[in-house]
Amino acid sequence: MDLHLAGKRVLITGGSKGIGLACAEAFAQAGCDIVLAARDAATLAAAADAVRARAQVRVETLAADLSKPEERERLHAAHPDPDILVNNAGAIPSGRLQDIPIARWQQAWDLKVIGYVHMCQLYMPGMEAKRAGVICNIIGMAGRAPRAGYIAGGAGNAALIAFTSALGGAAQEHGVRVFGINPAATKTDRMVTQARFNAKLKFGDEARWAETLTGLPYGRPIEASEIADLACFLASPRGAYVNGTVVDVDGGGMFRA
Repeated sequence: MDLHLAGKRVLITGGSKGIGLACAEAFAQAGCDIVLAARDAATLAAAADAVRARAQVRVETLAADLSKPEERERLHAAHPDPDILVNNAGAIPSGRLQDIPIARWQQAWDLKVIGYVHMCQLYMPGMEAKRAGVICNIIGMAGRAPRAGYIAGGAGNAALIAFTSALGGAAQEHGVRVFGINPAATKTDRMVTQARFNAKLKFGDEARWAETLTGLPYGRPIEASEIADLACFLASPRGAYVNGTVVDVDGGGMFRA
């Protein structure tokens, strides 16, 4: 299926690994030029090389700590006019209320929650001026089904779901679309990190992390490429009427008894 994305410019935060890198590969395969942003320059360079090896598109990188407003502003100054923005940077820790010091809670929200909001503030005016543009917020199923063991993530994701819907509702007046995707457990390094923490809480042994991932729909976690393919379709003209919504991708797990 031709997604009619060739020649579009896509900015992806948290683009050096996991879902972000999968998104870069999917958009590049569709003919888009890519800008990747993440903290570590070496990891970014390796990611860019991997994308270039699979698609003949332009791939640029910018190493930045997007938990800091001045770094988000630096990214915007360097790359001010993408056609598509994928907000994906974020690593909110697992843990109960008593497990997460408030400084760590705030640091995590500065990157994912405030970071997403600020990125939209920076990039929406340019898109509105062109009366064209798409913002995709990669959020997470914990916002729909919050649990005490991931309280900071569930609360932050719930805020971003509401933010995405409200922003999309207003964006249509200016020819811009804003939507979100809520992945459940997705096969990334971050999934293993969270599973190790959960295993330590449940069993007192983080080495038993795989035992916390049983009972998944279809007997497996989501592949990062599945989220990336969905993001690509929804951001394309093929998904032109998708706006203000957040798509849950959990295999129906939240409805299972």
